[in-house]
Amino acid sequence: MQLATVVMDAGGRFIDWGVLHVSVGNLIVVLVMLVVFALVLVLPFPGEREEQPRGGSR
Repeated sequence: MQLATVVMDAGGRFIDWGVLHVSVGNLIVVLVMLVVFALVLVLPFPGEREEQPRGGSR
């Protein structure tokens, strides 16, 4: 129980940009989430893709 008290008493580091006040830990989590979101948009969807025929008659 003593360790929990020490951890709870320790203050976190915060970044302050005007009205925006965020802890460093939360900022890291948000940045990782944004990177994952960008990768989801860029990387191809996994699975089998059908090859479309090139040229030829319909």
